[in-house]
Amino acid sequence: MSLKALSSKDAASLDQDLMEEGGFSLDQLMELAGLSVAQAVYRVHPPSAGKKILVICGPGNNGGDGLVAARHLSHFGYKPSIYYPKPGKKDLYTRLTTQLSALSIPTISPTSFPSTLQKTDLIVDAIFGFSFGGPLRDPFPEIISALEKSKAPVLAVDAPSSWDIESGPPKEGPGSNFMPEYLVSLTAPKPCVKFYKGKHFVGGRFLTKGVAEKYGLDVPNYPGVDQIMEVGVDVEGKL
Repeated sequence: MSLKALSSKDAASLDQDLMEEGGFSLDQLMELAGLSVAQAVYRVHPPSAGKKILVICGPGNNGGDGLVAARHLSHFGYKPSIYYPKPGKKDLYTRLTTQLSALSIPTISPTSFPSTLQKTDLIVDAIFGFSFGGPLRDPFPEIISALEKSKAPVLAVDAPSSWDIESGPPKEGPGSNFMPEYLVSLTAPKPCVKFYKGKHFVGGRFLTKGVAEKYGLDVPNYPGVDQIMEVGVDVEGKL
């Protein structure tokens, strides 16, 4: 099927519509996004393939999606750990980290990051989402470079971190060679998906008919109880 790519501006506007007109809270949207991410991990890397999952979180909502995903992954039977070098300041993020602490999910230190990266079975890139506009600021250039060199497969949340949402990977520097094995687009694909070459999922099984029609989005026919659906990518950025 053909799915329309959603610009950064429209993605932000759509989220606002879901909250103002659809009755959703930010907590609810983040919970649904994080569950979609966790299901994508389970689809591509079941616990039998290795339970050590490193979730790298940024300071914004994309990082919050990663924190939620880590909680679900723990309940799914994995052994996640969190790298959260610049924690978000909202009360929501504090509550999410409290939930992880209650499950004894460790948050690793910057000094432990290199060794943890070498031992993990899969990495979740939840650093930057559709609002990223660059440039990368410390400590993220070093983190992105480490992801580029990592032997463990990477699943990116909404967009590979360091990528411009419209024009894709940077021409040079950290991220210019970053091509995660897996990508889960939340709500709808973003324009940068046309540069992506891995396995791609979409997770947006919470869109109302009215909001989808307003933005010209087709809602996939998600199978069973799945929150995600695997889709392909062509050179035009359509699925």
